[in-house]
Amino acid sequence: MKALTLTTVALWCANTATAAPTRVLAAPPAEFTPNTRVGPGGSRYKDSPHFRVYDAASDTISNNALQTLESAYDCFVTTLGWRSPGLSFNQDNDDGPWYKMNVYNVASLGPNTAANTGTDAATGLSFLNIVTEWMNTPGVTVHEFGHGLTYAERYWVDQGRTGAWWEPVAQFVADTFITSSYCADSRAKYSQPTGDTIMNLNKVISDSYQVIVDGTSGSGNYYDSWPFLAYLASNPDAYAGLGMASFPNVWRKYRRGSNETPLHVIDQLAAPGAKVQSVVGRYWARMAYVDIGHPKARALYEREKRGYNYANWDSLGSGKYRVKSARQPRYMGANIVPLKATGSAVGVAVTAAAPFTATLAIKAASGGAVRYVDAVDGKAEATLASGEEASLVVANTPATLYLYDPFALSGDPANRGLDYQVQLTGATV
Repeated sequence: MKALTLTTVALWCANTATAAPTRVLAAPPAEFTPNTRVGPGGSRYKDSPHFRVYDAASDTISNNALQTLESAYDCFVTTLGWRSPGLSFNQDNDDGPWYKMNVYNVASLGPNTAANTGTDAATGLSFLNIVTEWMNTPGVTVHEFGHGLTYAERYWVDQGRTGAWWEPVAQFVADTFITSSYCADSRAKYSQPTGDTIMNLNKVISDSYQVIVDGTSGSGNYYDSWPFLAYLASNPDAYAGLGMASFPNVWRKYRRGSNETPLHVIDQLAAPGAKVQSVVGRYWARMAYVDIGHPKARALYEREKRGYNYANWDSLGSGKYRVKSARQPRYMGANIVPLKATGSAVGVAVTAAAPFTATLAIKAASGGAVRYVDAVDGKAEATLASGEEASLVVANTPATLYLYDPFALSGDPANRGLDYQVQLTGATV
């Protein structure tokens, strides 16, 4: 397919010497057009400007669902500038036509399934199927809307190596809508409450050694790995090219048809001067104390932290440790290890046969600020002020990015762990 136009204003030149007039794309209409061909259709429905809900059990359920979805639309499309799911993912421009997203109330979708997102290949539009009892649960409805936003952005469609990343994106969309300041005005506009985070920190931290997005059935993390996306959006380390305003570039800068992973795109976005390995290393360092610019997640960490699994090392004696084979960090995963200081200074020396990123994360007393000391050639040391606590974070950050499929990790180099040893001074575990 030819390259897709993503700007809202298209410029063209009649020749190399004279600039032609500016062509402004048509503004979206206030009310989108219904499309009864998308999904199963029906005769009972309720409309809002951008959505149509079919077969809801009551007008109250329909109205509540429409308010939530319109609020999410207002945040992500109107305010943040993501591509409207009212536009076809088959079309090469953003000039319309615009269609309402169909939302179907269904009795059941099978065991443990609250909702799913369908697509119509002919129109290039997505639609939502939501089980009745979940119709008014933003964590479900806005999650599915997040899939619709990903379809609308086009570039990940039919790319197998992006497949497992769709769920973390949808979770990120849902949590951002429910909790964040980015969507605060949109929530207020549509009378939507602010809620608590849906982050599963027990999984993220206890199993931080897994591949950063792991789609393995029954044990993977792909529904829970979205804090990495929250970190990219909040961008607390001020990487050029990252941040919420740039977030849609995870799709728009993706090389169409390349079947690369989103990490390849992030590597480009963070340039110049920063590689995705550095971004991932700092993300995991910040996850030691959930210092990623998400206040509700930080509060959750403070409530839960004593229940996480940090048993990553075996002692070799004399302050030396080796990572447990079962918990060796896989591709872009990490070990987070709280340290018990025995004095006022802590030193670490990490050795491994493969590239890694190691960082000391040091948190001030009483849930205060966190500072970071990067290991150089595997070595780092820091003097601790009164009440400070420290953790060592070791991330598996190979020099070359892998073309890996998160749903097919068996035997893949991405699922090979980083074997390393650590010499501690001034601390134990």
